[in-house]
Amino acid sequence: MSMRFTAKARRGTVALTVAAGLAIGAAGCGGSGGGDDKKPDSSATASRTSGSEPSAQEGQSDQPLAELHGSDGLLLQITSAQRDGGGFVTVNGTLKNDGAQTTVIPSALSGNETEIIKNGKSFGGATLVDPQGKKRYYVLRDTEGRPLTTTGFSALKAGATLAVFMQFPAPPATTDSVEFQLPTFSSATIKISG
Repeated sequence: MSMRFTAKARRGTVALTVAAGLAIGAAGCGGSGGGDDKKPDSSATASRTSGSEPSAQEGQSDQPLAELHGSDGLLLQITSAQRDGGGFVTVNGTLKNDGAQTTVIPSALSGNETEIIKNGKSFGGATLVDPQGKKRYYVLRDTEGRPLTTTGFSALKAGATLAVFMQFPAPPATTDSVEFQLPTFSSATIKISG
């Protein structure tokens, strides 16, 4: 019976995380409508500047935690890495096609575990590396082997974005920075909040 409760709790957590990610993604879509402004290329780890103005979302910075560049113009912006009381870390972000044409999202993002691959395209290949504890954390799975990440995507049109999330076991409370890795993308160090 406790496994059933745990599975329901995980599904509820995932549903809440997806809803929050979609709300953040929808809020991020509203802008000046210009779209022609070019952003300079930056390194894998985004730097924060003290001169940035707070956004409407409870004073959070518009600056992502990190920007990871992938193949064919794909850009993953990590917007949050939140530790929760249940022993999980949820990483939220936005996948964007910065290229000039539609890009097929690489299947390598799913990783190479048979159980995850059989559930279709996902971000199941993502990992968090704790350099202090010398430990790697893989994406969590539900009781049916489905990864607790965004799934069911195939391609992105030029300029299109996709709100994404990945859920991991939480590293020890003393660990506040981890390295985020995703196949075909550069890696980046991100800070965990909460």
